[in-house]
Amino acid sequence: MFVVKHKLCFLIKLHTFGVNMFGKKLKEIRKHLSVTQDGMAELMKIPARTYTSYERDENNPPYSMLVHLCIKYKINLNWFIANTGDMFIANKPSATDDELEHKVVEVMKKYGVIEK
Repeated sequence: MFVVKHKLCFLIKLHTFGVNMFGKKLKEIRKHLSVTQDGMAELMKIPARTYTSYERDENNPPYSMLVHLCIKYKINLNWFIANTGDMFIANKPSATDDELEHKVVEVMKKYGVIEK
């Protein structure tokens, strides 16, 4: 639990100090998935204008959205945040994937990162 809280605090500190680092990563993910900005906005269930503002680093997306994106598309969070490792997590089908996602969501709810 401490590790998750620590990482969440790290993310909050990045946002607090105005570090704009998500746009380039979002664009890289979008290009790899071969979708347009409109298509990516649709996948993320947000308005296209909002997605474009994220990619241009005009606004930072909510962290809950970033975590959901990483889980859904198996994006390596270490790559996304710290630029280490591969972009995608090796695709190892597992019965525990749903359990892990559920646990991550519960921890995020507990610490107020996403609404209950």
